[in-house]
Amino acid sequence: MDKLDKNLLDLLKELTPSVVATVSPDNKPYTTFVSWLIAVDEETIRFAISSNSRTAENIKGNPNVCIEVFGPDIAASISGTANITKEKIEELSFPVSVVEVKVEEVNNNLFPGATITGEIPFKHTGNIQKALEFDNIVLKALRE
Repeated sequence: MDKLDKNLLDLLKELTPSVVATVSPDNKPYTTFVSWLIAVDEETIRFAISSNSRTAENIKGNPNVCIEVFGPDIAASISGTANITKEKIEELSFPVSVVEVKVEEVNNNLFPGATITGEIPFKHTGNIQKALEFDNIVLKALRE
């Protein structure tokens, strides 16, 4: 079993925009962009998704997931087994689930002669204050 190294742990300390791949009931891949994702430790990642999303349904049917993360000098593919550990974060007025992933394999996807020079640019739009409140609630739930 591979583990998250120090660089990945540092990158995944706070909410990290990432791409999560799941398997649909007809065995086709499905990807989604998430911003509520952290590493709990070197063997565990948690992220939050809409409870009624296609990603949540896919995980219930097939727990195999792959998470792509990008940061300075990092392009990593992290495979593991997912489990919805909390169906709904009660402090939110809309349905958001917590998913825990047990890391099974970590692959470096950088290729010779190129590197990633930064993180995925991401910012909230709309009601920034409300979005930051949601982020704090979700981050607390992910760390529990």
